[in-house]
Amino acid sequence: MYHRKKRRPVAEINVVPYIDVMLVLLIIFMATAPLITHGVKVDLPKMEESDLVDTKDTPPIIASIDAEGKYYVSVGTDPEEPMEALDVAAVIKLQLMKNPDVPVMIKGSGKVSYQEVLLLMDFLKNAGVPSVGLMTESFEGN
Repeated sequence: MYHRKKRRPVAEINVVPYIDVMLVLLIIFMATAPLITHGVKVDLPKMEESDLVDTKDTPPIIASIDAEGKYYVSVGTDPEEPMEALDVAAVIKLQLMKNPDVPVMIKGSGKVSYQEVLLLMDFLKNAGVPSVGLMTESFEGN
């Protein structure tokens, strides 16, 4: 008669499928993480005047953005003339070549998108502006 050997149960767990699933999930999360943007709509507060930026010796160069997204700069041929963002950066770069200690400030309308302000900051950074301040509306407390 033919005898069958009894097999002992295998006590191992095959983890290869679990590793495959984990790697697929990792790839999915890595691909989708940069696409997720978190943001909260906020109304920026008004500030009391502060001495964080001392502009008493040298008046700052002010790059402005109005509600329609038009750019202006406080120096140059005509401060009231709208300009392109690249032209604003070029004018400010020329002024900083003459006087590198003059502060540069951005004055944006409350109705302009945050993206427009960041775009102007990027143009100024690429033009060699070492630091940029953001202007706020003066708030009279009490």
